[in-house]
Formats: sequence, structure tokens, C-alpha cells
Amino acid sequence: MSYFYEDVLKNDFATFIGRTFATVDPGAQYLPNWHIQMIAEYLEAVRRGEIQRLIINMPPRSLKSVCVSVAWPAWLLGHDPKSKIVAASYAASLSTKHSMDCRQVMNSPWYRECFDVRLSKEQNEKRKFMTRARGYRMATSIGGSVMGEGGNFLIVDDPLNAMQAMNKIWRERVNNWFDHSFATRLDDKKKGAIVVVMQRLQQNDLSGYLLAKGGWEHLCLPAVAMKDQMYRRGRVWHMRGMGELLHPDREDVALVERARRELGSAAFAAQYQQAPVPEDGNLVKAWWFRRYGEAPKVEERRVQSWDTAIKSGDKHDASVCLTFGECEGVSYLLDAKVVRFEYPDLKRLMVKMAKDFLPQAILIEDRASGQQLLQDMKRETQLPVIGINPVGSKMTRFAAVSALIEAGRLSLPAEAPWLAQFEQEILAFPNVNHDDQVDALTQYLDWLRNSAWERLRVRQL
Repeated sequence: MSYFYEDVLKNDFATFIGRTFATVDPGAQYLPNWHIQMIAEYLEAVRRGEIQRLIINMPPRSLKSVCVSVAWPAWLLGHDPKSKIVAASYAASLSTKHSMDCRQVMNSPWYRECFDVRLSKEQNEKRKFMTRARGYRMATSIGGSVMGEGGNFLIVDDPLNAMQAMNKIWRERVNNWFDHSFATRLDDKKKGAIVVVMQRLQQNDLSGYLLAKGGWEHLCLPAVAMKDQMYRRGRVWHMRGMGELLHPDREDVALVERARRELGSAAFAAQYQQAPVPEDGNLVKAWWFRRYGEAPKVEERRVQSWDTAIKSGDKHDASVCLTFGECEGVSYLLDAKVVRFEYPDLKRLMVKMAKDFLPQAILIEDRASGQQLLQDMKRETQLPVIGINPVGSKMTRFAAVSALIEAGRLSLPAEAPWLAQFEQEILAFPNVNHDDQVDALTQYLDWLRNSAWERLRVRQL
């Protein structure tokens, strides 16, 4: 091994991950990707003490365990042989496998060339191995005993499988185990770090439980980007556009869509998109939505419904444009656009969306930012804009139109890059951080309902 390559392996964790993969799975092709570099940067921040609580959510088979449970402990012990690491998974067999893979890396010739670290003969077992400097990596399982053991780095990798996550008793068992057993194993409460890595399975799984409590750094990596988002950590920057796949060289559009069909929309939203929806929904149930493969070729009317905001940045509300095609009493959701734009860019987008879809009506809320937009569109364009004055609370308005969804009046596409985010927000309402798509949908359905009543009144007269 050249001195240059050895130096890179010792100082670049992302490269180290690639070498680790080749060691534990020599028959498979390693496909580097930006998300692996991003994970490496976050874990390096943990090692340096910049982050003490980290949650990483990502789809299955995206190298989460190789990165976090195999490569990272070997990397930690290489840089500090006195490190003490405890790693847990939902099954003892899984956590033991990760431990054995890590030990295989540390016993490999290339690792021994890079790091002056040797394993002790006194403690060198599958579940726990120790360095000559008395550092160690210990494997345990959820609910497993860690009495008398502790560490300065604690790892939880997949605390639940899919079946367990659907069981409330299992979820509470895992959350209680974490609070009252595992998290107490930190040797140094001020400097010790905990990393949880998993695919989301249910709203109240361990990730959801911990995120709701607050205090955790969160790296969320959905299989399909649900919005434009900038990822930035250390030396790694990546701008991800809405609809962009996480790792297209490994899992292309066809494979992702097959996973969506096989899992169903709810499981796909959780495991692949890291956006689990309530099991039964809140005001709206998942099975109320109709599904279409192809939208009707002939539509009676096309309508766009806008919910607007005029500030950019993830912390602010988004602007939303929902486009519907109406046919034989059913509204087909054709497109959902979610952006965070300043006012000038929002105006340009509205004109472009109207040009792309040619709606016969464009609904805009006649208050706040929408009021100015409505006035400008009427003065500067010939677009068919209609001002809407909402009455009542969001909850009241949404409850009033939910019957239309239950009656099968709304049809969603079987597949779309924006579908998981839309369903998650609608089904989880009102327990959501952002409800902009809910507002746009409510506005349209309420207008549709009132238009139907007005047409009926005129016919009766």
C-alpha cells in the first residue's frame, strides 16, 4: 500500500468507509456517493465532540450499518485505542454480525498498516473485543443487559424491525429501554455521544420519540427528495433537487418505483422517504384516496390552488401550488409544487405554472402575501385568478371538506416524486410542522363544494 493511500485512509473517513466495504463484502461493487461523504462528515463531528446526539434516517440497503456500526468503531479505535464503544441492534445476531465485521476490518493487513492498534488476547470475542490500550467495542441487543458496561460512544442501529414497529408494546419497550438503560451507559455524561441510525418505520418509533423530545442533530436522507434542499456539513456540500434520487447508481427510478409498489404507499413513505404517516390517519384515512394510473385525457376543467408565503428558507412556511384536473365528479391531483421563494421568484413561478398547465381557474387566498400576489396577477396578467376568503380555523375548514375525500372525490396518482410528502402531510394533519399543502387542498375542495352548491341553486331557480 502506497504511503499516499495509507495517509488518505488515516485522514479521510469517507475513503476509509469504502475500504471497509471492500473488506467485509469483497464480492460486491462499492459505489461511492455524496450521502456517504455526508454521513462521514457528521460522524467525524461526533468524534471531535461537536455533536453529542445524532440521528441518521435513511432507506434500507444504503450502507448505514457499514458506515456507522462497522467502519466508524474501527475508525474511532484507530484514532484513539482507548475509546469505549457500545453498539445495539434489535437482534443479538445482527449486532454480533456488525461486531465481527468490525473486528475483521481491524485485523486486516491494510488497517494494521494504517493504525498502530492491536487487539488484546485477553478479550477478543464475537460480542466484545478489546485493544491493548483497554478500549473496546461491545455488541448488545435491545433489552439486552449492559450492567457494569459503559462507553463514551453509544450506537443504536435499527432498534426495531418492521413487524415490531407496528406493535405499540414493542415501540414503548424500545423507547423505555433507551431512556432507562442504554442512554445511562455513557461514562462521561458531558462529553459522551449517542448515535441512532435507522430507517423510519412508524411515527412513534425511536427516532420519532427522540426527535419529539428535542436536542438531537438530525440527518434525514429520503430515497427521493421531497423538496429542494441543501445538505452541508464540514467539507461536503450537496444541493438536492426535488425528485432527485439518493443514490441513482445503486437504485435507479425503476427500482425505487418497484419498492413503492411492493411496499405500498404508507410503508414506502416510512422506510424509503423517512416520513411515516399515522397508521389510521387523523382527520383523513389513507384508504379514502382513490388512485389513478393515467389521468383522464379529456378534462372538464383544470384548477390550480395556491397557498403562498414570501420568505425562503426551510424554517419558513412554503408556497404550494396544487393542480387538479376534474372529470365526471372526481378531482385528479396532477401535480404538487412546494417551494420556498421570495416574492419576485414566486410571481414568476405562478406565471410559469399557469403556462405549463393552462388552468381555467387559479385560486389564491385573498389575505397576507396572497393578497398582494392576487392584485399583481390581476393587474399584470390575463390569468384567471380568483380570490378566496377562508372562513373559520384550519381544523374546521379541513374537517368540512374531508367528506369529499371519503366519498372518493379526490384521486391521487399511483406514482409521483412528490406523492409521499403530500400524503404524509395530509394524513398527519394537524400533527405536522408544516401544513401548506393541507391549506391548498382545503382551499380547492371548499371552493369546489361551494361552486357545486351555487350551480345547484341556480338550476333550482
